Amino acid sequence: MLNIGINLGFGKLEEGLSDEEMYHGELDLAVRAEGLGYDSVWAVEHHFSDYSMCPDNLLLLAHVAGRTEQIKLGTGAIIVPWNDPLRVAEKALMLDTISRGRLLLGVGRGLSRKEYVPFRIPLEETRERFDEASAMIFEAVESGVIEGDGPFYPQPRTELRPGPRGSFMDRRYCVAGSPDSLVSAVNLKARLMSFIVRPVPDLMGNFTTYREMYENQHGEVAPAICLNVNMYCHEDDALAQERHFEYISRFFHSNVDHYEMAGDHFATTKGYERYADGAQRIKDAGLQGAADKYAETALWGNPERILGQIEEIRDTLGDFELIVAPCFGGMPYDQARASLELFSREVMPKARSLNGQKVSLAV
Repeated sequence: MLNIGINLGFGKLEEGLSDEEMYHGELDLAVRAEGLGYDSVWAVEHHFSDYSMCPDNLLLLAHVAGRTEQIKLGTGAIIVPWNDPLRVAEKALMLDTISRGRLLLGVGRGLSRKEYVPFRIPLEETRERFDEASAMIFEAVESGVIEGDGPFYPQPRTELRPGPRGSFMDRRYCVAGSPDSLVSAVNLKARLMSFIVRPVPDLMGNFTTYREMYENQHGEVAPAICLNVNMYCHEDDALAQERHFEYISRFFHSNVDHYEMAGDHFATTKGYERYADGAQRIKDAGLQGAADKYAETALWGNPERILGQIEEIRDTLGDFELIVAPCFGGMPYDQARASLELFSREVMPKARSLNGQKVSLAV
């Protein structure tokens, strides 16, 4: 059965919307998702701008845990270099305890200078910080003990309370887009989470590399790849296209500004060289042209069209998990709710039957 969740983005791009109204709109989607039959609800971590504001996704998900009973709770993701690994492990264990084992623990490295500068961390250090701290975190939530002798997070051996209530071995996720991030995901024995910014066929090189490395290193077939993608569903296909391209364009422009995606700094920043190719693609296509290409990679249209898009992904990728972002680019929450409900009613039951085959690539 295809696992399907939703991702909360916490963007405030609708004119006149207050921070409080945005938060309660996102939380309403989270609570509704359980009643609509979604498997999981995920929360990002972002700081300091209207692009996205969720400075503590573990805290946010603890609130969602208290308002729900069964839905899984995912961090998509904790940006590890911004956080003390001891505190991440403690809070993760506490959330897993109070939610009775519903936490899906996703980690990532982060990208935006606009977020890293206030945290006083050079971008050039992020890879080493991530690798050191994420290994400590995953070991700690498994064993209940955290320790480390690395240069960034020296940590005396400490027993954590509450302790683990169960294993996280099948609940580890790692956001990865660059080659070195794929290596990190495999070393952590984590599921690969990918935020889709290009058509899935264009990303198969990364997915194949991850699967090959995972199977060769761990002696087992890699787990299902987790795709995070924007989604807008409406019975009127033409209206769905019009609204989707309007909101996704606004989201894309905000994304490019927040991450400085068209900037020249990636080419000379250690660990981020891969993003220079994306910056060049934006320059070549022009900002609006790049926004239109990005919109085409998302799920949009009437239920029949979206189901076909999901089937195409299955045929290309094989086994995968799907996380849909239902609200983006200043989309009014009544439209996001209607889209989420229509998707759950008309798309999700059929999509769950589109099981992909596990892909073995050992060499």
